[in-house]
This record gives sequence, C-alpha cells and structure tokens, in this order.
Amino acid sequence: MDNQRNLIIAVVLSALLLFGWDFAMRTYFPEPEETPATMASGETMPSARVDGTMPVPGEVGSAPELVDVSSALASADRVVIDAPEIHGSINPVGARIDDIDLKTHRQTVEEDSDNIRMFSPAGTDQQHFAQFGWIGEGVALPGANTVWQLVDGEQLTQDTPVTLGWDNGEGLTFALRYEIDEHYMLTVTQSVRNSGTGTVALRPYAFVNRTSATADESNFNVHSGPIAANSEEVNFGWDYDEVGEEGPVELGNTEWIGFTDIYWMSALIAEEGQPAGGTFRSAGGENYRADLIYDPVNVAAGEAVTRTTRLFAGAKESAVLDAYQAQGIEKFGLAIDWGWFRWIAWPMWQVLIFLFDLVGNFGLAIICLTLVIRLILFPIAQKQFKSMAQMRAVQPKMKALQERYKDDKAELQQQMAKLYKEEKVNPLAGCLPIFIQIPIFFALYKVLRLAIEMRHEPFYGWLRDLSAPDPATILNLFGLLDFTPPGFLAIGVLAVLLGFTMWLQFKLNPAAMDPMQQQIFMIMPWVLMFVMAPFAAGLLLYWISNNVLTLAQQKYLYSRNPQLKAQMEKDREEKTREAARKEAEKSEG
Repeated sequence: MDNQRNLIIAVVLSALLLFGWDFAMRTYFPEPEETPATMASGETMPSARVDGTMPVPGEVGSAPELVDVSSALASADRVVIDAPEIHGSINPVGARIDDIDLKTHRQTVEEDSDNIRMFSPAGTDQQHFAQFGWIGEGVALPGANTVWQLVDGEQLTQDTPVTLGWDNGEGLTFALRYEIDEHYMLTVTQSVRNSGTGTVALRPYAFVNRTSATADESNFNVHSGPIAANSEEVNFGWDYDEVGEEGPVELGNTEWIGFTDIYWMSALIAEEGQPAGGTFRSAGGENYRADLIYDPVNVAAGEAVTRTTRLFAGAKESAVLDAYQAQGIEKFGLAIDWGWFRWIAWPMWQVLIFLFDLVGNFGLAIICLTLVIRLILFPIAQKQFKSMAQMRAVQPKMKALQERYKDDKAELQQQMAKLYKEEKVNPLAGCLPIFIQIPIFFALYKVLRLAIEMRHEPFYGWLRDLSAPDPATILNLFGLLDFTPPGFLAIGVLAVLLGFTMWLQFKLNPAAMDPMQQQIFMIMPWVLMFVMAPFAAGLLLYWISNNVLTLAQQKYLYSRNPQLKAQMEKDREEKTREAARKEAEKSEG
C-alpha cells in the first residue's frame, strides 16, 4: 500500500514538474513570434533648448498608413551602401540611414532565404533607422524632411566614403560624411561651417529610432531592448514598456546607447573625449528612440565644428565586438548579456570556438567539449565512487541504527552523524559532480542562446540548426508531417536518446534503499525527456554525450572497484527477493 501511495505521489509530482516547466518556459522563455504589423510614425527630433533641457514633445498624431519596405525604398534617390557585410542605402531626405541588410546572415536555414533586414524606413512595419543633426534656437536647421545633396562620392563602400551637404541660406553649411568598415560599423562626421557674421550656438545629436513590434522577447535570463554603457557598466535595466510608461529616461554621461535583440544591435558610440548624454524615450505608439546628445558648442564666424559619431548596426559576433572594444569602445564586448554565468560561459565559448576551428562542426565541437569537461571532472568522479563504496560498507550499520531508533528520529539523526564521522564517510560527496554540472549546463545554455555564431549551425542529417529545438518529433512523424506540436509534446530523436541514456545511467548506479527513491529514479529519465525536448538541439547533444561518457566512466570505475559492483548486485538481488516475497504475501492474503 505504501509503495502504491509513493508511486502515485511520484507520478503526480512528475506531472506537476512537466506541465509547470512547460508553463514557465512559455512564460519566461517564449519563442520569438512572427514579426507583426504595427503602427509606425516618422517623427523627428523634438525641438530642444541649447542649454540642454529638453521640452516635452507635443502630442503624437495618428500614424500614417503603413507602406511596405520595397515601396519606401523606391521613393527616393538613394545613396547605395555596399560593404563586405552590409548592403543598403542612405535616404537623402533627412540624411537617414534607414536601409541595411546583413549579407552574411539569413532569416532561416534555407539557402535561398532572404538576408536579415537590420534597418527599414520610417512608416514601414519594420521601422528602424538612424539620423544625425543639430539642435539650436533662432536658426534654420536641417530636419527630417530636408533634402540633402550628394557633394562627394557616389556610393558608400569600405574604400569610398560619401558626403552629403545642405546650406541653410543664412551663412551655415552643414555636412555629413559617411564611412564604413569591413564589418558593421559606420562612422558619421557631422560638421557645420559658419560663414556668417555672428556666433551660433548648436548641439550635435544622433538618434536611433525603432519599433518594438519587431523586437525579440525579453525575459529575466536574456535582455532585449534599450541598452547603454558608461565607463562603469553596461545598462540592461530598461525595457520598452518601462520607457513608454515612465517617460524619457535620462542616463547622464554615455559612452554608447541603442537597442539590442538577442543576436542584433543598433548602437551610437560617442566621440572619444566629447561629453554626451544618453536618453531613451517613446516616439509614439510602439516606436522608441535612443538619443545621443553632445554638449553645446559655439560656432564663431568663419569657423567650423565637427563631431564624429559611430553607428553599429549588425550582428553581435563576439570576436567583432571584442575587436571594437580593443579599439577603445568601452565595454562593447559586454553587449552580449552573458549574465551571472559570464565567468564560465565566456571561457566555455572560447574553448568551443577553438574546438570548432579544429573539427569544423559545432556539433562535434560540443561533443569534444563534453569530453574535455569529463576529463577535468574525472578526479572528482573517482572521489564520488570512493564515497559510494564507503556508503555501501556502512549500510549494515545504518540499517541497524534505523531499526533501533525507528521511533526516535532526532536520536537517529545524531547516531547516523556519529557513524559518518567514525567511518569518515561524507554522504554529500556523491552530489558534488551534480552541483558542478549545474553552472556548466546553464553556461552552455547561455552560449547556445546568445552566441550568433551558433545560429543556423548544422550537425548531421536532420539537425540543421543546433540553436533550435530538434525538428524531427514523434508527433510529426519525425518531420514527415508539416506540423509543430506543443513544446512539452515535441519529443524528438534527441529527447528520446536523452531519456534512454539517463535510464541506463540510473540502472548502472546502486539501487536506492528507499522504494520511493527507486520509483522516482525509474520515472525521472522520462520526465526529463519531456522537460528537455523544447531546448536547443545543441544542449541535448551535450547532455546525451555527457550521459554516454558517464556510462563509460562508470564501467571503468566499477572495473577498478569490483567490491562495489558485487555489493550492488547483491543488494539488487535482495530487493528483488523482498519484492517477490511481499507480492506473494499480498496474493495469499
């Protein structure tokens, strides 16, 4: 009766774990949705005072009807951008950078898939662009509708910069010079020349405007949304809703500012040595803006003033970000939100990249990484087996204590602690490998979740993306049916292998003394099969490899400790006989 009750409790707890886990994953780790259409507005920088105070923007009117990106891009005589990793154009109306495709990243694993679109014009459902200008009073300044003229260059490439110019007809000539490197960094030099008779006070500025409708979901584990940095830290503390609810967020002195998704980022980097303030603000509806505003400058008659701002618009590739950081951009490598596990996730990622360079496949690199981890932890595993042998040796004494003090739990605990001390046995020693594996597991999860280098990386066969769940599940006949089952029912080949290898691992371990523990160990592999099914295929590949190596390690260590294996077999035989005896007594009764 007790065993039946314990089995029911174990099943109920497993079901709660299964469905509770699925609910938690859907709540806190939602899959990115298809980009929805959203209302967008083509607002401009609100007028501001030269002393630095920003007035309250006026009411945002109703947004115009959305246009598709192709129509928006065909509406202006654009300046082409053609760099090694970027293709796009600059809109001469407003001198906006509002058209960027990433040449080296596709939307899906299919070879004919479109490139990732990073920037899109205002008024489209993917609105995302950057604009550069000046703030001032009592003087005509270029704005969102200003038509700039191409004064130097024909198209923007890594070797050929372009310059746009505009004359306000009142003695001020404005220019924007654009340069681009081999990756995702544009350098924009704003200049203004005063050919008039009086001094003019101006503030250079730049902003990135984007819709949150195309943003990745943000959660407590991975940040997506506003991001900024000063000399002390990277600020991940704001999301879109908070900015919309709490109004303009003034950040003070800012090194760089922008918006981040899981894999992509648009950010403005201030000129070194020139103080600039950062602000996040709502631009109406689902649109948000990250402003970088420099301190006021006085442009005397006959003089010119320049400010150079860099714009990053691309993929958060760790090597590229680290290279920019080495060039002087404070904490740019920390734009990847490694979180609490950075101390292990980043080194693990470096080892994984090194192994990938050796074997040429990230799946094989994960298997090699698992082998490296197991080799490092092997001395601990030896201690674990020694502890298991000691525990088996004191089992008769433990049973005697349990029988003697079965009605006095407090005294039983004291006597068992005394026994452990006398026999020099640590009952928790066997748990150490598990505790060590926890941060390793979560660090690898972060790597698979955040490292864009893992995105769309194949293994073999049907596994075409190690950063995505196994697409071949039982319910869709392993990919034959065009059907995606719910996460907790998406049991794929890898999930089945995970459950099976874990079941073998439990079978090889000594049987638990408590029947309740035995039943839980019988059920747990299959519960974990359901729990882990929605995770990235690379993570399951790691766990399966770890289980296989653990099985091999256990076989080896049992061969070195035959007395432990013999005792384990003896205990199992005794438990089998005891179970048969109880079943016979039950049948006779």
